[in-house]
Amino acid sequence: MRATYPRQDPPRGGVRSWWGKAWQRAVEEAAYSEAELKGGRTAARRGEVGGISVDAGALLAAVREGDDAWTVQVDVPVLDASGRRSLVEVVAAESGRVAALLAGELPHDLVEHAEELGVELLPYGGELAATCTCPHYLAPCPHAIAVLVQTGWLVDVDPLVLFAVRGLDREALLSALHARTADLEEPPARVADLVDDLEIAADAVLRARHLLELLESDAEVPDSLL
Repeated sequence: MRATYPRQDPPRGGVRSWWGKAWQRAVEEAAYSEAELKGGRTAARRGEVGGISVDAGALLAAVREGDDAWTVQVDVPVLDASGRRSLVEVVAAESGRVAALLAGELPHDLVEHAEELGVELLPYGGELAATCTCPHYLAPCPHAIAVLVQTGWLVDVDPLVLFAVRGLDREALLSALHARTADLEEPPARVADLVDDLEIAADAVLRARHLLELLESDAEVPDSLL
């Protein structure tokens, strides 16, 4: 399911999570040279990237440069059906993993467990194939780097963005977890209710985090967050 995220502001203190830093390392690997990397980072910090559309295997965004605007698409390999099933099993295998993901955390052991099953969640530089409508002769160009950098900011806050890019978005993951409980011998109601409760709690955590950021920046707080 495609989701579009609004224009991003640079994170205070930079990317903090280990998985967000891993994404940024992949961006560095993907860059042809330091010049493209520096230009892309500058464009990202200046807010020249518009809303980022995230779908299975693809990122899409417009990037402004003076009076021009260019369209960037980044293709990322998605997990096949077997890989998605394995990833769901990994999430369900340990107590607390669902809650952690919904609260914006990516347990390191979850990623390691997935890798043991042959499922690569975090991309490496060679997997980030970008195209842009600009005339730049190298790929990825600075505009594409800017989109990748800002996607890393999204991943840093919500690792489920990473799942979505790999072909297993939030709704698909929760649906698969619900379906999995139906195969259990014991009545699944309590397990399913727990997933629902965790999702509600995670939304509350994200709202609280957003409220704290607004208060720290002295920005106006909308009534919906009070």
